[in-house]
Order: sequence, then C-alpha cells, then structure tokens
Amino acid sequence: MKSKKTIIIAEVGVNHNGKINLAKKLIKEAALSGADYVKFQTYITESLVTKFAKKANYQKHKSRNNETQFNMLKKFQLSYFDHKELIKCCKQNSIKFLSSPFDQKSIDLLLTLKLKTLKIPSGEITNLPYLEYIGKFSKFIILSTGMSNLNEVKRAVKILNKSGTSLNKISILHCTSSYPTEMKDVNLKAILTLKKATRLKVGYSDHTKGIEVAIAAKILGAEIIEKHLTLDKKMKGPDHKASVEPEEFKLMVNSIRNIESALGDGRKIAKKNELTNKLVVRKSIVAATDINRGEKFTKKNTTIKRPGFGISPMFIKKLIGKSAKKSFKKDQLISI
Repeated sequence: MKSKKTIIIAEVGVNHNGKINLAKKLIKEAALSGADYVKFQTYITESLVTKFAKKANYQKHKSRNNETQFNMLKKFQLSYFDHKELIKCCKQNSIKFLSSPFDQKSIDLLLTLKLKTLKIPSGEITNLPYLEYIGKFSKFIILSTGMSNLNEVKRAVKILNKSGTSLNKISILHCTSSYPTEMKDVNLKAILTLKKATRLKVGYSDHTKGIEVAIAAKILGAEIIEKHLTLDKKMKGPDHKASVEPEEFKLMVNSIRNIESALGDGRKIAKKNELTNKLVVRKSIVAATDINRGEKFTKKNTTIKRPGFGISPMFIKKLIGKSAKKSFKKDQLISI
C-alpha cells in the first residue's frame, strides 16, 4: 500500500450475487474505471454467523425477509477456486485483487493465495483473537473502522502492532456502517481526528449515494478511497443500493485524480504558467503627466497602471521627492 497517489478501491463485496461471471464483469469495469484494487469478501459462512441470526435492515432490501443472514451469505460465499479465478481475472485486467477475511480460516485461505495486503472489516475491530491472528503475519493491513470509537481504533492498532505488524504497514479507513449512509452521519472530519491520533495512513470507505463525499474525503487528506461498485443499483442483493454504477465510479476516479493533482505541495509560489501573465496583469509606476528632466516626482505627476515591466508600486513612497534623471511622456513607465 506504499504509494504517493491516492489508492482507489472498487468494493465489489457481495455484489457478484454468488455468480463468478458477474464477479469477472465487475473486475473488468473496476479496471476500466482506473481503480487500483478490486475488493471482495472472503468468509466461511459456518464460521461467520449462527444459522438463526437475522439480517440487518439494509440486508433485507431486495431480498427475502424470511431468509436468515446465514442462508443469504451462504449464497454469496466464494470458494478457494473462485478466488483463484478472480485473481487470474484481475491479472488479465491489470488490477490488484483484495479481499476482507471474516474469520481465521479465511485469513489462511488468502495467505495461501499469497496476498500482500489484507483488509479487516469493521465488524472485526473488537475481535481480539482475530486481530492477534491476522497481526502475526506482518502483512499490509487496511483496518475499516465503522461502528467504532477512537479508543477502539487505537486498541485494535495496538493489538495488531503487538502481534507482529509494524505500524508503517497499517492503514485506517474511516467509514459509517449504514447502507446507504445519510449525509448527516458521514462525519468526514473524523479523517483528521484519526490522522492526528494515530499518525497512520488514513482513508475513507464511502457508503453514501453518489460520489461527492468520496471526492471531498480526498480534499480532507484521505490517502485511500473505497467505494462500492455494481453493474446495476436495482439488482437484488444487500449492497447494490449503496453502490455506484461503472460510469459514476469512473467519474469519481477521474475527479479524485484531478483533485490529487490540484492539491499540489502546499508551497505558495508563482507557477511557471503564471509568469507570462504576471508582467501583463501587475502594475508599474508611470507618468501621470509629462515630466521634465530634473523635475521632482510627486503624487500628482505619477500614477500606477499596467503593465508590470517597470518599477513596482511597492516603491512609490521611495520615488516621491526624487528628481527625474530624464524626461518622461504621459503614460511612460518611470525608470531611475
């Protein structure tokens, strides 16, 4: 995850609806959009949720209300061979594969696939055994922080670090775990709080409708931006409603790249392209009337006008009272 540019992650999650061909289409769209990573979810349903757990309210959207969370997730579970197929597809489309493991067996699965970066989902931020286990492999870690407070974030980072992951390998994503997230619940300024409190790389995982909040996060200094991608927001499944379609995702990527370039290095200096305008737009001290040689410069016989090739108006007070060493016609630039 070492990069000077913003890391952009296309979050597929379970938007493949358990269909490998749909997952491949999403990979191709993510690559075409200019994203750096495409992210999936890796889990063993039996290790993740009890058979009787109810679905969250957002998960009931466009899915059967009487269906358990277990049965819903089981349909979306990716096998080891699915992962290999998707990684192969990512390589063919020049985009990096990323996934969030939800249990220890899933961590092992991703390690066998030689992933260099693992993403910890928000729900595991208080899972001590999980954090200790994933931390000991010293991989690059992206820690999602939905539903958490600052102390929980700091505690999770400490556990990862103590378990064997150096701090320079840990990145944090601010997010709000509601799908879709309402504007009043985004709290983008938490990015600044996390940066100050942890001194780690901080990004933002966006669950709002549209792309403006993700773009604004870049302005606040987010170094990683994650956004859900779908082929169609109207598809059945829990996360499509909080996702954006390919054209909108591509617009977001282009906007972030433009802002990234526009932010610059923070030094206040005149840019090369400004210098040609500088002499045209700035002003100089000029003769307000004809001035004879030996005549003293006064407020009445001098004025300030464009262009800026002559003496800067900043020196007008030093000029007043001095004698002209040559004659000047009205509107002629003063020189001494």
